[in-house]
Amino acid sequence: MIKVLAAKLFAKIIHQKNQKWINNPLVYQKKTFKNLIKKAADTDFGKDHDFHKINDYTDFQAKVPVRDYEGLRPYIEKMLAGKASVLWPGKPLYYAKTSGTTSGVKYIPLTRASMPTHIIAARDALLNYIHKTGNADFVNGKQIFLQGSPVLEKIKGITFGRLSGIAAHYVPKYLQKSRMPSWETNCIEDWETKVDGIVEETFLENMTLIAGIPSWVQMYFEKLIERSDLPVGEKFKNFSLFVYGGVNYEPYRPMFEKLIGRKVDSVELFPASEGFFAYQDEPKEKGLLLLVDNGIFYEFIKANNFGENNPKRYTLGQVELGTNYVLILSTTAGLWGYNIGDTVKFVSLSPYRLVVTGRIKHYISAFGEHVIGKEVETAMEEACKGTNIQVKEFTVAPQIDPKEGLPFHEWLVEFENSPDKIEQFAALLDQKMQKQNIYYEDLIRGKVLRNLVITQVAPSAFYTYMKSIGKLGGQNKVPRLSNDRKIVDQLTRK
Repeated sequence: MIKVLAAKLFAKIIHQKNQKWINNPLVYQKKTFKNLIKKAADTDFGKDHDFHKINDYTDFQAKVPVRDYEGLRPYIEKMLAGKASVLWPGKPLYYAKTSGTTSGVKYIPLTRASMPTHIIAARDALLNYIHKTGNADFVNGKQIFLQGSPVLEKIKGITFGRLSGIAAHYVPKYLQKSRMPSWETNCIEDWETKVDGIVEETFLENMTLIAGIPSWVQMYFEKLIERSDLPVGEKFKNFSLFVYGGVNYEPYRPMFEKLIGRKVDSVELFPASEGFFAYQDEPKEKGLLLLVDNGIFYEFIKANNFGENNPKRYTLGQVELGTNYVLILSTTAGLWGYNIGDTVKFVSLSPYRLVVTGRIKHYISAFGEHVIGKEVETAMEEACKGTNIQVKEFTVAPQIDPKEGLPFHEWLVEFENSPDKIEQFAALLDQKMQKQNIYYEDLIRGKVLRNLVITQVAPSAFYTYMKSIGKLGGQNKVPRLSNDRKIVDQLTRK
């Protein structure tokens, strides 16, 4: 009871404190912008881009172009060689090691200024949930965070690791006794072995909060059920909160409700190695609250214009509802005009709430349709609604050169409960897809494309694919769609 009361009191204090930036977002964005420029003026990057001459956002736009990781690579390589004050004053505390689709391994700096923002944002997301719902009972039980190994590499004084593994070193003392799995189990590199260990450790515990990417939490749930022969919600009677990020939960929700055996509350987060951007602040509202006082200055480029030579950049005060934007960052980790690759759409401007719509590199536009991840996920969700059809995983790719007939979008789907008539379900899914994307609808009606085709893959096909490319577990996830057939070809290879 004392822990619950203390959690509610702390949640109330933090809620009141955060109202300042929630109610004055543009003021805090301007403050963040000025602080970033001032702090980094004497770094190599600041000198190269005349930070001392930047007085406003117009100056910044003129002097700092939009870059991806490749654009910042020369600076990061200087830092990896040991040079200080390259992108941000001093040397980074860590480098978050991630894998990119075009850049191979990426090393994202985490500084003394940026590292706390990840921890505070995650904390505030849970405290906000407590304040808004009054539910703090989960603090009396055990919490589990399915994440990467906390074992860090150290080469020439530079420390590397996965972001989730680095964050494991920052768990507050008041959570350490209730946090699971054990350090030893968390350090297991092989994901399958690790999940088996987690099942063993948690089997007899009072689990109240479970967090992780849905696809990998699903594996944990399935192994629990296999061992206990009980739904997760019956096995863990006090399990009341699921925290997730990285993918859209909606396609997984029916499957999770079946695995759990009842509904539980959920909180969505929007974290990345480059920063912690947003969290779900209202349990029943659509969208994630953008964190405008978290060491990040945001810019936005309309996704449809992103391929232009010099697309217009927008500040937070200039964004519109319903437009798909590429997210651009400048941060206390020393990322400047940085294209993280995510696309977002605002669903509220007061406060600023957004939804993640996909990846700028993960789309289909083989015929000018520019289909994005959010659209295929919503179409699948709508097609399954009111049926017993359950989808474990799927991905979509264009078939430009079929053996016969018009080109089409091919959906590779792993069903938990497959439809009795696959062609009938494909027709329904195509109708939902046309409603999501008018360009796709025009191509279908104009006989440029034929209706989508579903290819049903074998059980565990996606699991086997992710394992084969060394991306099993942790923060890894299957791309919802791609503009080529590399993933599809591997999944259908016999």
